[in-house]
Amino acid sequence: VDAPCGISPQNGAVPGERGKQDKSVKRGNWGNQIEFVLTSVGYAVGLGNVWRFPYLCYRNGGGAFMFPYFIMLVFCGIPLFFMELSFGQFASQGCLGVWRVSPMFKGVGYGMMVVSTYIGIYYNVVICIAFYYFFVSMTRVLPWTYCSNAWNTPDCAGVLDGNLSSRAALNLTHLLNTTQKRTSPSEEYWRRYVLDLSDDIGNLGEVRLPLLGCLGVSWVVVFLCLIKGVKSSGKVVYFTATFPYVVLTILFVRGITLEGALTGIMYYLTPQWDKILDAKVWGDAASQIFYSLGCAWGGLITMASYNKFHNNCYRDSIIISITNCATSVYAGFVIFSILGFMANHLGVDISKVADHGPGLAFVAYPEALTLLPISPLWSILFFFMLILLGLGTQFCLLETLVTAIVDEVGNEWIIRRKTFVTLGVAVVGFLLGVPLTTQAGIYWLLLMDNYAASFSLVVISCIMCVAIMYIYGHRNYFKDIEMMLGFPPPLFFQICWRFISPAIIFFILVFTVIQYQPISYNDYVYPTWAISIGFLMALSSVICIPIYAIYKVCRSEGDTLLERLKNATKASKDWGPALAEHCSGRYAPAFSPSTESHLEVQPLQPEKGQSEAAAASPVQGSNGSAHSQDSRL
Repeated sequence: VDAPCGISPQNGAVPGERGKQDKSVKRGNWGNQIEFVLTSVGYAVGLGNVWRFPYLCYRNGGGAFMFPYFIMLVFCGIPLFFMELSFGQFASQGCLGVWRVSPMFKGVGYGMMVVSTYIGIYYNVVICIAFYYFFVSMTRVLPWTYCSNAWNTPDCAGVLDGNLSSRAALNLTHLLNTTQKRTSPSEEYWRRYVLDLSDDIGNLGEVRLPLLGCLGVSWVVVFLCLIKGVKSSGKVVYFTATFPYVVLTILFVRGITLEGALTGIMYYLTPQWDKILDAKVWGDAASQIFYSLGCAWGGLITMASYNKFHNNCYRDSIIISITNCATSVYAGFVIFSILGFMANHLGVDISKVADHGPGLAFVAYPEALTLLPISPLWSILFFFMLILLGLGTQFCLLETLVTAIVDEVGNEWIIRRKTFVTLGVAVVGFLLGVPLTTQAGIYWLLLMDNYAASFSLVVISCIMCVAIMYIYGHRNYFKDIEMMLGFPPPLFFQICWRFISPAIIFFILVFTVIQYQPISYNDYVYPTWAISIGFLMALSSVICIPIYAIYKVCRSEGDTLLERLKNATKASKDWGPALAEHCSGRYAPAFSPSTESHLEVQPLQPEKGQSEAAAASPVQGSNGSAHSQDSRL
């Protein structure tokens, strides 16, 4: 059935006028393709690449872990990434608007929004702690260097305490004997000063004012970068997405020149091939790829929706996915070279100093930095890198929510006031983040990290695959992509989308359930009521899907349940490319002959006289295949 195509038929231009250049005047587009690629790289490359992947790699058999990791990247990561980019780009809509493809599944879009809200709240708290460490590093001696501070306990044993003139003469045997009891100055600084940690998740204590101030700073930075939507954030990413690589390289060069660095890197890379048969290793590899690329957060659909219609998102998805994974591997060298140096200095095994998550970023690595000459410089660089890595992801999380709201309301009034929507979302995000800056804040942060964005993402992604491939229909979707890119998706991707990727996603879900262990933080075990809250957070995003589906079926036309189901799942009339100039084939508008001649023949008249010019400059799809203006119309 020919459906009326698009949302803004004339895109603010007179029907006969040429020079629309594939742009959406109403929503806006990326300034150029590099902005989109850099934003997506900044989104995918986040804190997890630095503080989770290297630890997973060393725990799951070193170099042997790379094998399942890259297999999962090829069969699950890149196909899902390409699917989300092409989905958003084709419809030029955010994570809610794209579900015109099958209105019953719009709950998936709401689920994505809920997940992005949770992640956006706690992610900015991690950035604010990085800001705090960044500011306190601007001193001659890092505050977590020695054990002589008011917050230290008698158990504190600093690496640099004692005779500083000959560091080699440290009493290593004493350190080795007390290594089980030893608490480092950096750990005491983190727990007893920065967090002033309470004894229980229910005991919130007071708000840590320095952290609250830094949380305000990080939300202001995010808001200012998104004040003009993708127009402003597209310029900021030139710095935020590239500078972390400069810092990583500086830290890498500094790291490998240290004594013991090679031991650390060998520990990171040496393959333990027996582990490759362990299902846990494959599960960790699949989960890490899935979470690291940001699938099912809604951000990929949102970022791609600001692309031009004929942009080659197939090429982009491969570039971005591989960059993300290469960054993870590279970050491992940076982390383990310094940890190797520290283990060598203490005379202990690397497993004693290796850590992951906040423990690596705010305890183990900062302690290792105190051993270096001009340690404040390396500390400033390291935390500045963490801030930038976090901001790249945070931009997209906020933009996902704002775009979804603006696209959903969709009238001129809200489009003109998009800045105020951004401000509103930022203020709400700041207020919801305040409890995470209390003395029990880190418990809540880890609870959200473990539950709000774990198995719910897997369920959302699985339902999205099924809805597009089996409800909307794989043939329809492949035709849509061919119309957009000029070529159908390669056979490998067709097979992955239909069979392999959903199977891997299902495997991740089963693996997550089997491997489930209640959350703990160091020695603190979470009470049952806190874990129940965690499960409720996880459920809150998934529950959107059946609730909306039931609502949609009830509201659909039809006498029987089957008819209602059919009407609720079939693509709505306004599904298709957003701009009239891209509507061809089954999306071609069904106008009356007079209107048709007015809309179609008029632009073609000047071209007929310039057939050579048209032949010389066809409308170029960025995949390299040319779409001449005549055939496109």
